[in-house]
Amino acid sequence: MTSTSLTPTGVDAVIVDYNGVAGLQPTNPMWTRLADIAEWPSRQLDSFQDAFWAPRNAYDAGELSDLAYWAKVLGHHPSPRWLRTLRAADTAMWIRTDNRVLDILHRARQLGLPMVLLSNAPHFLSDVLDATDWRRELMTDALYSARLGLCKPDPAAYEHALAATGIADPARVLFIDDRADNCQAAAELGLRTLHYTGQPADLEEQLLPAGPTAVFCPSAARRGASC
Repeated sequence: MTSTSLTPTGVDAVIVDYNGVAGLQPTNPMWTRLADIAEWPSRQLDSFQDAFWAPRNAYDAGELSDLAYWAKVLGHHPSPRWLRTLRAADTAMWIRTDNRVLDILHRARQLGLPMVLLSNAPHFLSDVLDATDWRRELMTDALYSARLGLCKPDPAAYEHALAATGIADPARVLFIDDRADNCQAAAELGLRTLHYTGQPADLEEQLLPAGPTAVFCPSAARRGASC
């Protein structure tokens, strides 16, 4: 029996970003609340966001502790209670999910498509995401920058994720991310890419079969061969 891939585009596994794909972006009121907790001067949200993002890559990569990160944002060390409040509010901004995307991923996963989460996220957020039902049900593995010690678009991050899929040929793996630079780095390693711009139909087109005739053979896919 000759098998065809599960997906209409011939993909045998997926590496998917979290924030901006499965995860929703923070709202302006969320940013305002975090700035208020940080006791930032009122009406200076832009400067707070600049301070927030400046050391974020190092925080996401696990190079800064929670305390060291917020000390850089604030310009001084917060008290232990203040730190816990800041961390909780920060984390809350990133844990909302897009049910439209999760529905598509669930349908693809039910058909047997392996999925690996690859996210730039600090340690605490990584632990929170790992405890969610959707993460445990959907993802065969989850890789976070803080645990890897590196962030996308570092090529090594994609190499770790590709190994986690169990697929030998990167051309059989689809990488999905909302950032063009992350997609470009993945493409340079031979991965297929989808620059996600908030249109669930794009995911459906890539991940869900057009008809009932597609046959997926997970064991063969792991070997990069047919059934």
